[in-house]
Amino acid sequence: MAFHFTLEQVLRVRESIERSEELALQRAEMEVARVRRRIEELTDLMASIDRRREESLKKPLKAYELQGMDAEMNAATDARLALLGTLKTVEELRDAQLTVYRTAHNGRQMLTDLEEEKRMEYEKEQTRAQQKRLDDLFAARIQRR
Repeated sequence: MAFHFTLEQVLRVRESIERSEELALQRAEMEVARVRRRIEELTDLMASIDRRREESLKKPLKAYELQGMDAEMNAATDARLALLGTLKTVEELRDAQLTVYRTAHNGRQMLTDLEEEKRMEYEKEQTRAQQKRLDDLFAARIQRR
């Protein structure tokens, strides 16, 4: 008789839930990374604009060129501030998803541990039964002599 875990269907559902929550967590992590990368790009752009502005101020410069650089810097600063707010939001969403994933993982792990425990009990019982059959067979042979 083969091992049969009575909660196999529940375990499969829990594994499926864990996988879907893990995928959602990965998507949240990718979103956090995307926002951070965009913030870094804007920070680099702002540094570049600042260097260009400093270089331009060392020589004669038309007012509209300076105003254009200032407008570009202001736009980059505003975009970066908005992304910092977005970063906080996506990090909170990621943290919430991490909690959901951990809950799903723990639920699945509990069933996996239970299955392993039941499997070990089954195998131990099968070993005992086989040993008993061998002992009985040996005893029967001894009595026939």
